[in-house]
Amino acid sequence: MADKALVLIVDDSPTNLQVLAACIKDNHRVKVATNGKQCLKIAQTEPHPDLILLDVEMPGMNGYEVCKHLKSSPKTEGIPIIFVTGLQGDDDEEKGLALGAVDYITKPIRPAIVIARVKTHVTLKLQHDKLNKMAFFDQLTGLYNRHYLIDMATKKVARALRHNYDLWVLMIDIDHFKKVNDTYGHPMGDEILKEVSALLVLDNRSEDIAARFGGEEFVVMFDPCNKADAVLKARRILHKIAKLNPHNINVTVSIGMAKLTAEDANFERLLKRADAALYHAKENGRNRIELAP
Repeated sequence: MADKALVLIVDDSPTNLQVLAACIKDNHRVKVATNGKQCLKIAQTEPHPDLILLDVEMPGMNGYEVCKHLKSSPKTEGIPIIFVTGLQGDDDEEKGLALGAVDYITKPIRPAIVIARVKTHVTLKLQHDKLNKMAFFDQLTGLYNRHYLIDMATKKVARALRHNYDLWVLMIDIDHFKKVNDTYGHPMGDEILKEVSALLVLDNRSEDIAARFGGEEFVVMFDPCNKADAVLKARRILHKIAKLNPHNINVTVSIGMAKLTAEDANFERLLKRADAALYHAKENGRNRIELAP
């Protein structure tokens, strides 16, 4: 069931909910909502729907208003919406499409039309998600990739400088990783990369960024965060990885830390300072943390 797309059906009529659900339940997971507020609550909750069938004429918040809310939230703006309505005028359809809906189904409901339209837009949504994952995520580890890191980090740096709050970067490198590959083989090296990556994700808050920068190097960014908490977080990562012992192989990391300063005009300079601190950590014995001056 988990591999099936999730479709949210929103209608204040129990009969319409039953008819629409009957059309798609064999091929998709289904959730239902009977009003706009309930729709917004479900849509904001993970797992987010892959598609929403949205009635236009509902008491309280109508479908057009619900659509506006969905399209204004970063969490739900990418969910495709198909309006389902008894309104059949061209102006009504044009209004729905202008608000960001991908399609428009008129009542009375024709099952064949519902099945075809839902299938088309679910397929497009899943293809879009797959392309996004390839564009933003490292395929081996599942962490964000270098491209996404640079894009998001540039925005985070600009925001932190503008609002004057602390932002920290950790540059993390697995110690003697070439020796691991030479001794145990590249497939085992890949397994170690995945286990270290999983630990970095578990240690993060939702607003933090963990990315694979390249090879055995990782970057973690977190904000806002004072120095004491930042150092504590870095030490926790260091110690957890040292205890990880994946496949009975001793693995440690070296960490370079840098705090954003007014002199850091961009992310590249901040990252360069973290990288210099990482170099000192390796020079000073590895399995340690060094702070950039």
